[in-house]
Amino acid sequence: MRHYTVSDHPQQGRFEARSDDGVLAGFADYRCTGGTLTLPHTVVQPAFEGRGVGSQLARHAFDTARREGLRVEPVCSFMARWAERHPEVQDLLQRA
Repeated sequence: MRHYTVSDHPQQGRFEARSDDGVLAGFADYRCTGGTLTLPHTVVQPAFEGRGVGSQLARHAFDTARREGLRVEPVCSFMARWAERHPEVQDLLQRA
């Protein structure tokens, strides 16, 4: 899997993944309220689909939540499926 640089853009409320040449490969929108990081939407640009961009965005989001002491509410279906496949993040999930 190729590595993408993932960074936080809190003013825009999203994590962005960029290729080595700076091209936006994808992003994950988020809201942070009341100790919960909500992940409503993830986009991977068509040219980067199937290359692990979404997984790197998910890993970054969950790592950020753990570091900041936040719970995670994965509203986005991709993020929810990713979390289901990764038992190491189950303790972070916001349960309804």
